[in-house]
Amino acid sequence: MSTSSDQDPDTAFDPSSDGAKMGFADAMSYGDYLHIDSLLDQQHCLSGAHDELLFIIQHQTSELWMKLAIHELGAARDALLTGDTPKMFKMLARVSRIFEQLNNQWDVLRTMTPADYTRFREALGPSSGFQSYQYRMIEYILGNRNTHMMKPHEHLPQVRAALEAELARPSFYDEVVALLFRTVDGGEGAMPAPQLDSPHSARDEIQARWKIVYEDIDRYWTLYELAEKLVDLEDYFRRWRFNHVTTVERVIGFKRGTGGTSGVAYLRRMLSVELFPELWHLRGEL
Repeated sequence: MSTSSDQDPDTAFDPSSDGAKMGFADAMSYGDYLHIDSLLDQQHCLSGAHDELLFIIQHQTSELWMKLAIHELGAARDALLTGDTPKMFKMLARVSRIFEQLNNQWDVLRTMTPADYTRFREALGPSSGFQSYQYRMIEYILGNRNTHMMKPHEHLPQVRAALEAELARPSFYDEVVALLFRTVDGGEGAMPAPQLDSPHSARDEIQARWKIVYEDIDRYWTLYELAEKLVDLEDYFRRWRFNHVTTVERVIGFKRGTGGTSGVAYLRRMLSVELFPELWHLRGEL
């Protein structure tokens, strides 16, 4: 279905099409398929400030992209478990591009000045981005499983149940490490993959296996490519976090966040969190 808005309707419309035969009133349209009216009716500003609409759309579109990221990460993990490597690589590459898109959105939000934000900040009440359960789900899937961050979602039974269900199964990186230990002999014979910490910190035995992969990429090409896909994904993820903290500092400085966090200070601490630490620490050994 074409989504172009600049086609000439006299040339783009095919009178022999099924839609023409039924009439537009009876055929499913672009707006019907995408529920455009419902989508565009979800921006409810609570103040008269001009920039509040920008703020709402920025965060709503971020949540839509995160929904897709969760969908793709779930497919990538399923593909890993079934051995469908090409599909897994495609999904991981797509998630990296999703975070590239999320990064680009900060450029739009940064057109909002401190004076602009002040005009509607009070209307936000205690709401805050760290309450995004989809963002938390992405972190939990990838392996950053700080269970203390369940607290903002305790009042939402369905959300809490979904996050708990994710915590009850191996993370994506757990499954990657399991594959690594099944495939690469570290010289000590058969050895089960270690249980990852929550949140995960670098483990020497995991890093040693990755080093074997990187020193013999012809033999372990699939694992090598998987490792680089993970580094690529985390690279974009780190940029998203950095752009987040930079934008917040630019707009509100070092004020406390609306949800009660320390604002910029809290976000800066998050910059040090590593999703796949062994793959980054390994660089200094090669």
